[in-house]
Amino acid sequence: MAEGLLGGILGAGEEKQDPEGTETRVGADAFAAAIVHGASVQDREVAKKTAIFLDHQSRLLETQREHLQDEHALRLSSLRGQRLAIYIRIAFQVFVALVATVIGIVFAVMLRDALTSHSVIVEAFEAPPALAARGVTGTVVAGSFLDELTRLRSATRTSAAAKRNLSSAWSNEVKVSVPDAGISLGELSRLLKARFGHDLRIGGDLVETRAGGLALTVRGDGVQARVFTGTVDDLDKLIISAAQYVYAQSQPVLWAIYLEGVGRLEEELAFIKSTYAAANPADRPYLLNSWANVTLITGGSGREVLKMYQSAIKLKPDYWVAYANVQHVLVALADEEGAWRAGEDLRRAGGGRPGAANERYFSSWDELTQNLLVRLNAEIADSDASGGIGTSHFSAGISMAQIEVYLHDPDAAELRLQTINQDENNPTVVTGTRFARALLAMEAGDAAVAATEMEIFGGLLVDPAVRDGYADGRCWIALAEEAAGRTDKADAMLENGGTFVNCYRFRGDILDGRGDWTGAQKAYADAVALAPDLPAAYYSWGVALARHGDLAGAEAKLKDANRRGPHWADPLKAWGDVLNKQGHVHEALVKYDEALKYAPNWAALKQARDAASKPSS
Repeated sequence: MAEGLLGGILGAGEEKQDPEGTETRVGADAFAAAIVHGASVQDREVAKKTAIFLDHQSRLLETQREHLQDEHALRLSSLRGQRLAIYIRIAFQVFVALVATVIGIVFAVMLRDALTSHSVIVEAFEAPPALAARGVTGTVVAGSFLDELTRLRSATRTSAAAKRNLSSAWSNEVKVSVPDAGISLGELSRLLKARFGHDLRIGGDLVETRAGGLALTVRGDGVQARVFTGTVDDLDKLIISAAQYVYAQSQPVLWAIYLEGVGRLEEELAFIKSTYAAANPADRPYLLNSWANVTLITGGSGREVLKMYQSAIKLKPDYWVAYANVQHVLVALADEEGAWRAGEDLRRAGGGRPGAANERYFSSWDELTQNLLVRLNAEIADSDASGGIGTSHFSAGISMAQIEVYLHDPDAAELRLQTINQDENNPTVVTGTRFARALLAMEAGDAAVAATEMEIFGGLLVDPAVRDGYADGRCWIALAEEAAGRTDKADAMLENGGTFVNCYRFRGDILDGRGDWTGAQKAYADAVALAPDLPAAYYSWGVALARHGDLAGAEAKLKDANRRGPHWADPLKAWGDVLNKQGHVHEALVKYDEALKYAPNWAALKQARDAASKPSS
């Protein structure tokens, strides 16, 4: 039974029907022939009647066979119809399931968006009809208000990651809300966000006062209503003041960062002090960090600032920016070894490198270990993500130019300086440009220009807004003054330069240049003792030993420098030079090639490698 049904569905029935019909007919004919033959032997009459009877039976069988064939065809047709109906029913069920799945996915996405929504929704303001003739409607006021909020957010120099981590609803979206007509997916999404989301809804009204002026009132979720008054001509100012008020009340952290970015430091400090105690606990680490920033920029105690940064980390152990600021202030306090250890703390807390912490937050550690290419790439990424400005207090373009000089790539540094915004009102840009120009002159061997630029740079360091970023600046000035033959100025700078590795190692270079080799070696040893985990002192000592012909001693110091700064090209080149002098050409080429990985555009390095690769005559 099952085989017959399956055969009908699969179309195999016709193949079985024909042999059965043929077999029946053959069997009947044989039977009739046998009967006729037997009867004919006994009686002719009987044989005739029997033959007629059998002939009728044969025709009856033939008719039955034809009927069965027709019936089989009808059955096959019926089965094909049933099969088509099954296919149609299955297709419809699949279609319904797909539609239901799509609807479910859309609803799930909308619900997820609602649950994670942290937008600022600016509702249409109420406005008097009399002002419509001037083009002032509630929607226009809301749009202008939105424009100012968007400008404030864009001008806030902080990373997108920091914005997302903040507790208040601000960072994801700022938009004007205009009610939809009827029920739509947009309306459903808005209803879900209103029920399950965390949006901040801002509204207000604009009315005419009895004196003929305007009163703009703003209010919102968690934002106390406030009225701003003025004349009709002051409407734009009223909207700006109202937007700043909402920004400060709804997102105090971003408002503090904004104030710092535009140089309103006293206002920022007063705002943080008045806000901190009542702030959301999740916002306090950020406010404390900004408090420390503005205190440092305005010349406050570095020790007190360090405590603030460390307290911010205690409140938020994954606050990577605060880790970076701890490194920065320790360098400013001349504790470079401590800054190196703080960088190691960040690496461990962030799960290594790369890890949870942005690479840019290792900038001080990278500078101390001369991890220059990594530092440059981190600055470029930060600049690209912030419209070319960078999110730190110092200009990203200036920092990149200085790093490119350290990488012995003066062409790249010069192009960088020509393409950044030379804002004469920004002390970090002015000071940083002078320092970069001085470094370029030193790289080119122009001692006079370098000393002049360094002296101008030194005069700018009195500004506390830049002083912490160039804490060892006087060390560099001393080196330039000595190269220009101004020994008295060089000594004065070193005397007041502070306990920095650069001051100690540059003193060694200066004393060696004056013929005081004993004093020079003591200075190098003091530099190593000051920060034994940093590579710079070992490098300068190794180069000096090579100058004095102690190639074995030089190789040992350069190896120490490379171990502490494995991505710094300078010790590798100097090591290659020492190996080349010892006749170890192959080993020298290996060091040169390794150095080229970290300073690919260093002309002197390429020349040294080419010279070593040529066969000796």
